[in-house]
Amino acid sequence: MEELYKHELTPTQQQIAEHIRAILTLLGEDAQREGLVKTPKRVARAMTFMTQGYEQDPVAILNSAKFNEDYRQMVIVRDINFYSLCEHHMLPFYGKVHVAYIPNGQVTGLSKIARVVDCFSHRLQIQERMTKQIRDCIQEALQPLGVMVVVEAQHMCMQMRGVQKQGSITTTSDFCGAFNQAKTREEFLQLIRA
Repeated sequence: MEELYKHELTPTQQQIAEHIRAILTLLGEDAQREGLVKTPKRVARAMTFMTQGYEQDPVAILNSAKFNEDYRQMVIVRDINFYSLCEHHMLPFYGKVHVAYIPNGQVTGLSKIARVVDCFSHRLQIQERMTKQIRDCIQEALQPLGVMVVVEAQHMCMQMRGVQKQGSITTTSDFCGAFNQAKTREEFLQLIRA
């Protein structure tokens, strides 16, 4: 782990670090005290890691492991852990994503679904948009008979500040195609809760 911190910052990370140092000073801290002297660099590295999704192409992720397969039943990848930053306060929100699609002649590697979740969650986000982006990406890349995405998350902006409601869960869903049928949606929801 220490090896990571020996590398030089990129020009972007250096600029972020300078701004973090200024923010620490504006908050009344001594940015040069022992506990904070390396904090700007650490935050810069953390921020570029947590927003690396901007540099990734989620459709290309799915297309990198796309296979012809005559399978037309539901494929579900559930309980995909994710961490993101809300765009309103830049505080974390985190939880699980459940994805289902019904192939139409093509499938993708299961790990690619999780990578697409990572791609969109590693951006400044709101949960509603992220849910739709995951669905749209799978629909675009695979052209399946239907896609459904459910996201369950806790938002630190609701827990650490403002209303301060601990343990509240926000659930969003988005679907298209075969999942417009209530019976198909209900099957998916039963399977992810099994």
